[in-house]
Amino acid sequence: MKQYWLPAITSLLLIACQESEPGSTSTDGLLLRNATIIDGNGGQPVKADLLIKGDTIADIGPALKDEGAEATDLSGKTILPALISTHVHVGTLQGNSVAPEHYTRENILAQLKKYETYGVENIQVMGSDRPLIFETGLRDSSRSGLLAGARLRSAGYGFGVPNGAPPSGASMDKVFRPSSASQVKAEMDSLAALKPDMVKIWVDDFGRGMKKMDPSVYAAIISEAHNHGIRVTAHAYYLSDARKLVQAGIDIIGHSIRDSIVDDAFLKEMKEHNVAYIPTLSLDEFAFIYARQPEWLNDAFFKAALEPGVYEMITSEKYREDLKKSPDYARNMKGFENALKNLKKIFDAGILVAMGTDSGANPLRAQGFSEHLELQLMVQAGLSPMQVLTVATRNGATLLKIGDHTGTIEKGKLADLLIIDSDPSSEIKNTRKIFAVYKAGKKVSEGTPGENK
Repeated sequence: MKQYWLPAITSLLLIACQESEPGSTSTDGLLLRNATIIDGNGGQPVKADLLIKGDTIADIGPALKDEGAEATDLSGKTILPALISTHVHVGTLQGNSVAPEHYTRENILAQLKKYETYGVENIQVMGSDRPLIFETGLRDSSRSGLLAGARLRSAGYGFGVPNGAPPSGASMDKVFRPSSASQVKAEMDSLAALKPDMVKIWVDDFGRGMKKMDPSVYAAIISEAHNHGIRVTAHAYYLSDARKLVQAGIDIIGHSIRDSIVDDAFLKEMKEHNVAYIPTLSLDEFAFIYARQPEWLNDAFFKAALEPGVYEMITSEKYREDLKKSPDYARNMKGFENALKNLKKIFDAGILVAMGTDSGANPLRAQGFSEHLELQLMVQAGLSPMQVLTVATRNGATLLKIGDHTGTIEKGKLADLLIIDSDPSSEIKNTRKIFAVYKAGKKVSEGTPGENK
């Protein structure tokens, strides 16, 4: 069996044994027959069999033969690579609130399992984590696939602005907030000791007139992170800030540019500097959509992803009226429209786009459902369903630098699979009809969330 993790200490392995995934694969392999396979590389769907040996895809092709393998007929089903969400938050959300006291091992593991149930097997948490996951080894055990649920990658504590973004409430008390560039080196050295998967910075004013991060500070953050071999993702909103960030060496723009439409000069700079883009369209729709009744509001698939009490909140007349009366309402709708247009332009320019949602950052952004809504919104922006599926699988793996062993369906890669009841190549919402989820060759979830089982 192939392994893709660093060695863990004995105590962590003992914990992992207690919390590892349910389900099993025959010791002689598992043969999934007669499925439609979308491999994540952008090619057309093909009818084929898929053979799993241990945790790995051993073969793909028509009429495969393996006398020892357990065979399962998947006629009418479609196999995709499991989804990858490159911008999320975990642990601090519970019920209707986000707070430091929610950040427990139990809550984190429950949310990782929720992502997995929705077909998401790798996530990148963007700057809101707390010491627990590093001090107990939870991050390393999860990232290595030793714990149940989606594999967690972390940007550690993130960098923000003193008395500015991100707002210091909502569990952001661990964020570094340098007041000058001279403070950055020591703080980055401290963060780098945790070996984060990337660094998160909050640059803009959150639309509330907050003080923005000084360019000299984010230039120092980017430089010091690069000295440690760590990439930097920016929370940004304005095109003017994005231009300066690209010039300063930013690696990833972690939200849509929403104040205006990007121009060709900016696209050229993004491409020349190999800057990737995570549009988080669902975040922008959630900011205003509950002022009316979205078509998915009463779907069991959506409701199953919500924390207790959230459905009652978002469907109340008061909540809807407060949204409509908010001074941000028109701005949020316009920002969403710009985000759709900018995604299409950026994608067409050949810039790496990966799926991310900011799910888990607040109660509105339901973990798991947000990822499937994001697929729908990317199609609404003008991408084809097949392009979107590549964004949500191969591109995510490329951005997280895990594409050598996951993100596509290919021989020799981990058998991380999302099996659905219908073909999404013509209707992207078919990804919500989940038949089963496999992680490293094991069936770890079965059926569509919200359905009676």
